[in-house]
Amino acid sequence: MKTIQKTAIALAASGLFATAAFAQTAPAAAPEAPEVSPITANVTVTNNYIYRGISQSNFKPAIQGGFDYAHESGFYIGNWNSSISWVSDGGAATSAPIEMDFYGGFKKDLIAEGFASDFGLLQYYYPTSGIIAGFTNPNTTEIYAAQNATFGPVTGFLKFSYALSNTFGFANSTGSSYLDLTGNYDTGFYGISLNAHVGMQRIAGQYYTAQQATVSYTDWKLGLTKDFGGGLSASAAYVGTNVKQGSGGSYAYYSPTGRNLGGQTGLVSLTKTF
Repeated sequence: MKTIQKTAIALAASGLFATAAFAQTAPAAAPEAPEVSPITANVTVTNNYIYRGISQSNFKPAIQGGFDYAHESGFYIGNWNSSISWVSDGGAATSAPIEMDFYGGFKKDLIAEGFASDFGLLQYYYPTSGIIAGFTNPNTTEIYAAQNATFGPVTGFLKFSYALSNTFGFANSTGSSYLDLTGNYDTGFYGISLNAHVGMQRIAGQYYTAQQATVSYTDWKLGLTKDFGGGLSASAAYVGTNVKQGSGGSYAYYSPTGRNLGGQTGLVSLTKTF
């Protein structure tokens, strides 16, 4: 924050008393409003990287971080990264243990104040080499549209994402989609907010018989967020999906040890925003 103080002292024999009287009655100069930087950054540590209800780190801790640039016009770009393990765990390729997301879009209150519309493009990039024949590259490109809403202490959004490429390593899955409904309630009590989410992941091009489970699923989350101020916050949540192992053997969301990566579990994280 920047504060500018201006002090002027003029001492002259002919105007000493007039100057003193003015100094007693003139209001203090108002400080300038703090400049808002168009660039923000964030870093998070979490006990488990879960995305759309599925563990990306095989239930192990992850470190995450990124940055965003938002122009006053509404256009923005950003990058976000996280440690992962699922690509190499699946044995599809030699993979760097990282996910790199690149995105850009436009976000603005188009309907009314507090109702921001958001449109953008998101590229999920997983550095890999030597993808084994029969496996699909996990890199994924999505476009998205979201409508945010604010009603006093309640905020939330409805977001729809559509895949322009194969989705997270599923063959012939262009056209997959994800519908995300998220809501938050600021309790006004010690900076605590209540969080709730439900999402529906549809994987296109996957046709299964009655004996084999589909890879499309629904996920959910219930949690709390505590704002400590100064850009520091902590969250705790209980998450899960309806992913199940089919009688025909669907292992799309299972770890090499047979653990359900979409199983119900607790999630805690600490985030610092700069």
